[in-house]
Amino acid sequence: MAEETKAVRATAKTRLRRWLRFLRTRARELKMIGKALVSTKHPILVHIIPMRQCNLACTYCNEYDDFSKPVPLEEMKKRLDALADMGTSIITISGGEPLMHPDLDEVIRHMRQRGMIAGLITNGFYLNKERIERLNAAGLEHLQISIDNVVPDEVSKKSLKTLDGRLVMLSQYAVFQVNINSVLGSGVKDPEDALKIAHRAVALGFTSTVGIIHDNNGQLKPLGPQEQEIFEEVMALGKRSFSRFNEFQHNVARGKEHNWRCRSGSRYLYICEDGLVHWCSQQRGYPGIPLAEYTPEMRHREYSTKKFCAPRCTVSCVQQVGILDNWRDPQNLKPTPMTRPAAPTAELVQIGQVRSDT
Repeated sequence: MAEETKAVRATAKTRLRRWLRFLRTRARELKMIGKALVSTKHPILVHIIPMRQCNLACTYCNEYDDFSKPVPLEEMKKRLDALADMGTSIITISGGEPLMHPDLDEVIRHMRQRGMIAGLITNGFYLNKERIERLNAAGLEHLQISIDNVVPDEVSKKSLKTLDGRLVMLSQYAVFQVNINSVLGSGVKDPEDALKIAHRAVALGFTSTVGIIHDNNGQLKPLGPQEQEIFEEVMALGKRSFSRFNEFQHNVARGKEHNWRCRSGSRYLYICEDGLVHWCSQQRGYPGIPLAEYTPEMRHREYSTKKFCAPRCTVSCVQQVGILDNWRDPQNLKPTPMTRPAAPTAELVQIGQVRSDT
């Protein structure tokens, strides 16, 4: 295993701030669940993209380019206001690499000012003490880093070796919650890496989850016996976060279809850098309607629309949102024909292997 950076215990003040923010966030999450159970008329979780450009070029990823400009701050605020007016509970900022956005702190601060839980998915390469303190001050509540291997290779540079020092800084200075996601499946050279990454995350005081990569045709492929064993062990390490409510991943691990009701387009929204609403990161182009034109009637219709891709879906955040509504309101509508051209995804890097968002 790559040599670990020696961890330094956070100060008593930082630990107190972290505990207080955790309690406030957990209280807000419980309120979010209660609100979601009482009403189906608002989005629960929205992924929003402030910048498609990324500093890395992982060969499995189809969610980045190397040229896009950041969405201007005022435009981001308009989109956040629209989501807040819908009653959105949680917003997760993704990319690309969102830490490349020059006004990210203000974006997070505006989310919090509008009463929404603020999350961030990053590759972690831009993190340092000063940047972590800025995220603390902005009010960030959740941060996730996905680490693909122990040592970088031609597929991914997001390795424990390259990121361990930054993980230690997070354990020392961050007052927000940190989750480390490891991966299993097609394209992963050493399944043991996922277990090593998960144990390191837990040792540093973080939560740990595991994502499963599709095969190179974008289809579910069951994990092998060794991978299954590692999968179960990593899942057991992640029992102290809400993400543990993800029984669907056991079906994904076995390559089995999952029976659930996908509420994307309604309870979950994916807002691309162009401000268009999509089902999710892997179904960009539908419905492809500008957020400013996305009406409650459209959300209600998508709530009742049966998604053709749902049985073999591996997008875990959408599945977790679905848990809150799987017990009610059968879906009996079909997707409506597209009335506008699909979002221009051709310029994005398109590689066969795709993995879950969270």
